[in-house]
Amino acid sequence: MNIKDMALPLDGAGISAFLRSLPAKPLLLGLGEARHFVDELGELRNEIFRHLVEHEGYRSFAIESDCLMGLVVDDYLTTGAGTLDDVMERGFSHAFGEFPANRELVRWMRAYNEEHDEKLRFFGFDGPLEYWAASPRQALTALYDLLDGPLPCTRETLDTLLGADERWSNEAAAMDPSQSIGQSAEAQRLRLIADDLVALLDTQAPRLSAEDRERAALYGRTAVGLLRYHYWMADASPARWTRLSALRDAMMAANLRAVAERGPALVFSSNLHLQRNKSLMSFGDQQLEWWSAGAITATHLGDRYAFLASAFGTVGDDAPLPDTVEGLLSTLPWDHSLIDARRLAEAITKPDPRVSRDFAYFPLDPSQLDMIDGIVFLKQAVRLKKLG
Repeated sequence: MNIKDMALPLDGAGISAFLRSLPAKPLLLGLGEARHFVDELGELRNEIFRHLVEHEGYRSFAIESDCLMGLVVDDYLTTGAGTLDDVMERGFSHAFGEFPANRELVRWMRAYNEEHDEKLRFFGFDGPLEYWAASPRQALTALYDLLDGPLPCTRETLDTLLGADERWSNEAAAMDPSQSIGQSAEAQRLRLIADDLVALLDTQAPRLSAEDRERAALYGRTAVGLLRYHYWMADASPARWTRLSALRDAMMAANLRAVAERGPALVFSSNLHLQRNKSLMSFGDQQLEWWSAGAITATHLGDRYAFLASAFGTVGDDAPLPDTVEGLLSTLPWDHSLIDARRLAEAITKPDPRVSRDFAYFPLDPSQLDMIDGIVFLKQAVRLKKLG
């Protein structure tokens, strides 16, 4: 077996060759992160996106960040509203605005849009949540304000039912269901109102501009998803965390399908959210299992969804053992490589799974290589943010 025969140097020619090898041009090309906040991967992602824009007709970028905050970035890119500093602070969740590669990406996309009539678009595709969740106020009120009568309630009633945002965003509710207000009488009435508003949107779609329809649909998905998530945060059954994990990825997948309507797009997120196989996570004494956003999206898009998982050789000062997948890939002659994962799965026999000393790095699962289209391999990941 010669691994070099199933790999290419990761450059523009390699990316284009990879796309041509796929059964169809993907509407969504997922580029997974094996670890967040790795400078080398962020810089490489930017190079890949620039090539896709300049040579493959890509016009959208989506990232694992709050979908409503992402509107701030998209407005800046398309209209120049705000400043780069402000956009990086208000347009990203999960501290992603502090990541230098994200700042450089936004700067480049804005510069591109200033010179071209066909604009690049930016999307966050995560919900406004982590383990806890934000208030549905922004999504509900923004949707309400875009619609005409007959509305299911007054704006004053909506504000009264929502109450203080702190009641919703209480982080303690993540671990203590009794502190969640998601099954209160007010929250359950809001779920009915959200459902009525989404139905009303369908009846009023012809009177809205294309931009308002797109935004209203996002607000509707987010309001319904947040209220559903809050409802199950108040659940004390053993299935609570499995359900919450699945709901988050389902919200991601719904946003990705909307991005696909404007495709082709590059999607950047954790490998775990973009993979086609089931997600597994130990949580206390529980083993949680749910389908990832990538698995759900691939079910809807079929071969119009493609997934590139990233993997690293040396992570900080942690080098892989030779008989792991990462150890085998470290023998390639290039610093950055693109590997045909399905051919690799057929060629190697029972490699050992890697165990990394970096808790934030998620190694490749050797048993799932045939569920990946390609592997973006970095021989070294040195410049990374320490987490925890």
